[in-house]
Amino acid sequence: MTEPGPDTVEVQEILTAAARVPDHGKLAPWRFILYRKPQGETIGRKLLEICEAGGEPLDDVRRDQELGRFLRAPLVVGVVSKAAIHAKIPLWEQELSVGAACMNLVNAASASGYASQWLSEWYCFNEAAARYLGCGENERFAGFIYIGTPTQAPFERPRPSLVDICTDWSES
Repeated sequence: MTEPGPDTVEVQEILTAAARVPDHGKLAPWRFILYRKPQGETIGRKLLEICEAGGEPLDDVRRDQELGRFLRAPLVVGVVSKAAIHAKIPLWEQELSVGAACMNLVNAASASGYASQWLSEWYCFNEAAARYLGCGENERFAGFIYIGTPTQAPFERPRPSLVDICTDWSES
């Protein structure tokens, strides 16, 4: 992906579509954090620092990978799950709503003419990285949606055959 990314109005439209998901109890168990490409170098340096603090020696390729994580697209949207125990709304339903927000975000970016990719890499699950990137207490990242102008035509990866994943119900 490359520049340009969505402008301010397009971002608002994409996020509005992303937020239109099933949400039992109107809890909105998700929120969005926007990371712009100019912030990418700062974020990359901190992610590298956190990664190196883990004690694992990094070669030059891995160091460059960490430094460039938030430079791969003009806009990265962190989708934060705020799903929590609730007296009436199962946690599972809230988590499904968060996943639906991620998928709507991918679809809305595509419908707006942009390429997008939903990634959940190590920094989703590393507490220090998640806190640095904006997760609060009792929150976690569902993933990061990278959005920009495509540099190549999309390609389809192998998917399961419907015959392997679809059945008709019948009473036994």
